[in-house]
Amino acid sequence: MLSLSPSDGFAPCPAPFNMAAHVLAKAATLGDKIALSVIAPDGAETWTYAALEAAVRGTATGLLALGLVPGDIVLMRLGNTVDFPLAYLGALGAGLVPVPTAAALTEPEVSAIVETLQPKAILNDPAVACPDVAGVVTVDALRAMRSLPPADWHMGDPERLGYIIYTSGTSGKPSAVMHAHRAIWARQMMFDGWYDLHEDDRVMHAGAFNWTYTLGTGLMDPWTMGATALIPAAGTAAADLPALMRQAGASIFAAAPGVYRQILKQHDTIDIPGLRHGLSAGEKLPQAVRSAWQTASGTPIFEAYGMSECSTFLSGSPARPASGGSLGYPQAGRRVALIGPDGPVPYGTEGTIAVYKTDPGLMLGYLGAPEQTAEKFQDGWFMTGDQGVMAEDGQITYLGRNDDMMNAGGFRVSPIEVEQKLVSYPGITAVGVTQVTVRADVSVIAAFYTADAPLDEAALALYAQENLARYKQPRLYVHLPELPMGANGKLLRRALRAGYEAQND
Repeated sequence: MLSLSPSDGFAPCPAPFNMAAHVLAKAATLGDKIALSVIAPDGAETWTYAALEAAVRGTATGLLALGLVPGDIVLMRLGNTVDFPLAYLGALGAGLVPVPTAAALTEPEVSAIVETLQPKAILNDPAVACPDVAGVVTVDALRAMRSLPPADWHMGDPERLGYIIYTSGTSGKPSAVMHAHRAIWARQMMFDGWYDLHEDDRVMHAGAFNWTYTLGTGLMDPWTMGATALIPAAGTAAADLPALMRQAGASIFAAAPGVYRQILKQHDTIDIPGLRHGLSAGEKLPQAVRSAWQTASGTPIFEAYGMSECSTFLSGSPARPASGGSLGYPQAGRRVALIGPDGPVPYGTEGTIAVYKTDPGLMLGYLGAPEQTAEKFQDGWFMTGDQGVMAEDGQITYLGRNDDMMNAGGFRVSPIEVEQKLVSYPGITAVGVTQVTVRADVSVIAAFYTADAPLDEAALALYAQENLARYKQPRLYVHLPELPMGANGKLLRRALRAGYEAQND
């Protein structure tokens, strides 16, 4: 038998369609219900469904009044505030194409994105790095739009471009991933296949408003279902999250593995009476963290696997838990396979995790890069670049990357991108970057470099801070007499990793 999930039917996305209208469809019947609470120890900022919809549609009106037209690209440089989802959905509602970006990006990194995208407008909070270019719309101007009369939803073909998100590319240049409006329709597969999400749930996500994991799992999915989204106020420490969950009556908690680890460092026992379970995504959840959380809280964590090009499509759930440290099962409606040189491989055989091209959550392609898009597909399968093995019951176990891509706090990072910045530092003659394990379940980005003599690490760190987003910055700098190279002159990053870990074992 081949490692291929069954082709379960999933209702096609209706047409005409608008992503923001779909997310806020429940507002018509749940007007006075709390859609969002921004939780702090001294209280909460709350938004009802009616207020949320009014603010989103008013924002759409304001953006269109600036002269923007459906299809225009709008770059988002906003911080960890409610301004982010309101502007995002407002742009989508107007038929514009929002491009959310991480607030941690430096001005040089954003300038490169601006050059590629040529956005018609940039939505900017002055506290977030942004080049001084034309078309900037301030956060104060965005807030003033919320009270404007509501715009009509821009309805259209669900296959039309809806939004763009950036992910690291294997070439070292970040890739602009284009998604259709229909991508939100596919997220319903997660409601049973991962979340066990219901209208009466109160979902707390530990991430910032301006992280796509938070935007989907923490906000848009609860709103689509009519549930209440809970977001901790900016600056909340991980150690304070259990108390906030008790205060807010959270029933589901979502976070990256690192947040669970930080909470467990401060709490041996976690008492959250209404909590049913936790959710984890962004990077592989260590089994030790999963077990420790279960012991401390009495609740399980259900993990999901996905990527920028297709969100999450493998997961465990309360109805179908994963076992043995596996990623879980293909969600109902997903067509997933483990692909080898000749197509799907037999059960129990290593292959590349792949999603079939008809998946409604799959990207349209990479902006301005048709060849890169074509390279990701093999006989109709989107190749993730991650290796796995499928058991006879359909569970998939993750075996690692088949390239050198790194994962930092849920963000995929290209080593080439980091290397290209560091090699310009005075004195460095060559550099290789990879992810190394420094202790059990903890890994960091390390930069191995050659130079006439070891360089000042503080100065190297400052240079990285000025040129790379925080999550891309190395945490270790190692001077070597030479870098390991293959017979073809190619840098052997895996040898760097193996050598460091063997020496520091």
